[in-house]
Amino acid sequence: MLNVSQPSTALQDVNYLVVGLGLTGYSVARYLLRNGYRCRIQDSRDIPPYLIELKNQFETVDFQPHSLDARLIAWADVLVVSPGLSIQQREIQQAIDLGKSVLGDIELFARVVDKPVIAITGSNGKSTVTTLVGEMINRDDKSVAVGGNIGTAALDLLEQDADFYVLELSSYQLETTFSLKPRIAAVLNLSEDHLDRYPGYAEYIQAKLRIYENASLRVSNFDDEVTRYDARDTCFSLDPDATAEFKLLANGGFWLAHRNERWISTDDLKLSGRHNWANCLAAMAIAYAIGVSRSAIVTALQNFGGIPHRSQWVAEIDGVEWINDSKATNVGAAQASIEGRERPVILIAGGQSKGADMSIMFNTVEQKVKLVILLGEDAARLQKAWQGATRIERVGNMHQAVQLANKSASRGECVLLAPACASFDMYASFEARGDDFMQRVAELDG
Repeated sequence: MLNVSQPSTALQDVNYLVVGLGLTGYSVARYLLRNGYRCRIQDSRDIPPYLIELKNQFETVDFQPHSLDARLIAWADVLVVSPGLSIQQREIQQAIDLGKSVLGDIELFARVVDKPVIAITGSNGKSTVTTLVGEMINRDDKSVAVGGNIGTAALDLLEQDADFYVLELSSYQLETTFSLKPRIAAVLNLSEDHLDRYPGYAEYIQAKLRIYENASLRVSNFDDEVTRYDARDTCFSLDPDATAEFKLLANGGFWLAHRNERWISTDDLKLSGRHNWANCLAAMAIAYAIGVSRSAIVTALQNFGGIPHRSQWVAEIDGVEWINDSKATNVGAAQASIEGRERPVILIAGGQSKGADMSIMFNTVEQKVKLVILLGEDAARLQKAWQGATRIERVGNMHQAVQLANKSASRGECVLLAPACASFDMYASFEARGDDFMQRVAELDG
């Protein structure tokens, strides 16, 4: 049993500088202070989030409210950098050049965790798969702690002393992780994202594939060759003819199967769309690999209704279906969301495109979308990329988008919020954007 009150010898006798006091920085600071490590916290904001909470918990909090400078770097042996901060920024690179260690919260977690870790990444679907794997383990009467890039920060999970730790990991977190030895590591899919942070797509891929280092078993997507590690991978696939261990079978409907044994009909899933079928297959592969029973896996699949803002069914009004997929913040996620719909789509999209190549979606928009309604900072950029694929209109806000969609939609169609962009030009988060969409739809329904 891990005793988090006892410092690990691997972490003792060094000066820790926590860079950034957001949610992750708060978790790191709490962990270090609770365990008696020498720790300073730096943030350029005078009163960052969680500072008051931190001071309420500890008698002494050494907080430095100014930019990262040479004096702080000289004091520190280790910089614990929040994932939202690029390690390419000049001051952090200077620290690396001086021989300082630069790591993240997942690296600290990896050095002390003593139970099996399941590590999941990908451009899209990772929150759904991470949550679903946790549900499957719970159904098998084993304790599980789920978090990382979603929900609870990794170091806070240690307090639960679970049988398994299931972590969603972003490319940012993987950049500063070196010691993690997952029982299972999975890369679900890869598509262009975060190109505002990486020099190019190849560097983004490289960051994601770091998750496979030191893993005992690797789960990859047979249909996405870039996710593959080697021929020993456990694979999942939507192709009935694939040699994948977990795949979709077409036999009087569609089935999720292990080898050629049908486990559950897609008609019995609450999750809709082929992209979610792939997520279910990935979760099946991961859970099966750690010994979760078939009955627990199937029961979890039958009862799992998804996560808010991820292909979330909102309403059906006069025969028109309204879907909130605000978490579709990149090209790959939006494309998968559109292609997973069986109805003609009226698409609401736009925001901050993060430098992604939006033309990748042209054929999907042309084939599946009746009308595109664009809003946000990069609306003109998206319109240029999709011009000629279908009818395109631009609006100023979500209220106008929903009103136009409602006037344009006919019975048997689907209005889909799948922005293909980040939300920060207009909203604090993708959740806030999705909430706004749902509120506007609720107003339509009286």
